[in-house]
Amino acid sequence: MSTDTQHGWSFLRSRRWLGYFALFIVFSIACVWLGNWQFERRAEARAEIARIDANYDAAPLALSDALPDQTNFDEDEHKWQPVEVRGEYLDGVYLARNRPGPQGVGSNLIQAFRDERGQVFFVDRGWVAVSGADEVSADLPVAPGGEITILARLRASEPEIQGRSSAGTSVASINLPELARLSGTSDTALTGAYGQLISEAPSSETGVLAERPERDEGPHLSYALQWYVFILIAGIGVAYAARQEYRNLNAGGESVRREDARRAERKLRRGPSDAEEEDALLER
Repeated sequence: MSTDTQHGWSFLRSRRWLGYFALFIVFSIACVWLGNWQFERRAEARAEIARIDANYDAAPLALSDALPDQTNFDEDEHKWQPVEVRGEYLDGVYLARNRPGPQGVGSNLIQAFRDERGQVFFVDRGWVAVSGADEVSADLPVAPGGEITILARLRASEPEIQGRSSAGTSVASINLPELARLSGTSDTALTGAYGQLISEAPSSETGVLAERPERDEGPHLSYALQWYVFILIAGIGVAYAARQEYRNLNAGGESVRREDARRAERKLRRGPSDAEEEDALLER
């Protein structure tokens, strides 16, 4: 009885190799999940780019048209949409802390603005160099008094940050329901979206206004494809290991002898490689 008959590929049914296959399957499932997650992240980034292209430079809308509901905001349709609002700023400012800016970590200056309908619209008047829960500096930009017109881009209310709370005028996020509660304007405040200031008329001193967001979908596509390449590499590795074990177990078998003979014949037809010729010269 030949060695091939005794061994063949039957070792693949061993507990050890079944374990290898199970690990490969688990690894492949994890890679597919991670790859699909990166595809989803890319889709989100592309959707954000589409919103920037559609809304960032659009003609301003009336606030009532962009925010017809006090508490809801259609982010897919109106994120970055400029709105023009006439009214006046209310007293009191809030600092959304831990925001990166041109001078390091600071805060975004938030102030309530009452429009002509009597509704309160929160406005981000730019970045200021006040970090953490520091006391409000006396030289913060002061909003103009009286009736003015502002131009701002809409942004959705930020979620609350668990474990972090407001401290005086410092807040952990631009969470509009919390700002409405702190300012005593819950009955009239628009809590679906706030405005990222573009300009004020008459103009006044502001913080550092936000720059145009980048149109960058990030490296998500390459990362996604990378996870599928990992599956391919792992599959090739498993196949190579199985082939090597087959050859070791069936070293004297007819199929292995035929394969070795074909390999030797191909090598003879190709002739010696450059490395082999160099080795031969060194041995002389």
